Amino acid sequence: MKPLIEIGEMRLSEAREGGKDYVFKPSFAAMSSIGSPAEIVAIFSLIHGSEVNELLGKASLLNGKLPANIINTVLQRAADEILTSAMQVMHCCYTGSADLQPLIGEWKGWSRYVVYRPGLLPRGDIIVLAQQLMQHGIIGKAKIRRLQRHEANEYSNEFRAIDYIVAACNHFGISREEAAGMTMTEFTLRLAAKYPNEKGMTREEYDSVADAYLARQAARRARAAR
Repeated sequence: MKPLIEIGEMRLSEAREGGKDYVFKPSFAAMSSIGSPAEIVAIFSLIHGSEVNELLGKASLLNGKLPANIINTVLQRAADEILTSAMQVMHCCYTGSADLQPLIGEWKGWSRYVVYRPGLLPRGDIIVLAQQLMQHGIIGKAKIRRLQRHEANEYSNEFRAIDYIVAACNHFGISREEAAGMTMTEFTLRLAAKYPNEKGMTREEYDSVADAYLARQAARRARAAR
């Protein structure tokens, strides 16, 4: 089945004859399997760099006060934590049964240490793919016209997938299983199709009109002053 990249599905294929295909879907069920509602948001923030940015800020303040090797060790641990969380996201979104280790690598115990053994994907690509999956699964990436009065800048420290599953069942008259298989992008698109936006302005349209109005006012004042 061809993945629908518009709603967040993706397929990665090994570049060799007879290579495996790996299909991922950031459904509500997949997001829920990442962890508790609070853990989902924490991992979303982590793989989008919140912890590293915080550490970089602290490291800049400690520059010259701590040995460089200590700072590098702390940053490396943060990078390893991000990679581990990104790998977890990909495991949760994976729809197949084959082992993901050849693709994303694995952590292995060695002597007194745990080391990362890479797969086909570079570390950076794993993190970027996990970011894309979580964006489609939690906030949605649908290109729809959103009215200013419907916009909200509220931040929640929890993501309750069951709330959206129940809402999908009610709005679209589908089974819980089908609703759990939807991504947030798909949910948003279907919701916009069922309830088309009434007349109004988006934030960008409002700002554009407001800027134009203020510019005209400034020009009138300038003419009056002359």
